[in-house]
Amino acid sequence: MAYKITDACVACGTCAEECPVEAIHEGDGKYEINADTCIECGTCADACPTGAIEAP
Repeated sequence: MAYKITDACVACGTCAEECPVEAIHEGDGKYEINADTCIECGTCADACPTGAIEAP
């Protein structure tokens, strides 16, 4: 199961910049994680300044 971005996302893009497999893309008002690409490394969650990314 991939990480999940919650509604606390402020669409700053920090997570997408840090993702080593480019699994994060801008969605409608917040960023979204492609579950098929996510390797569950946690880099995005560590980088998120608002804590909007939840572990699987």
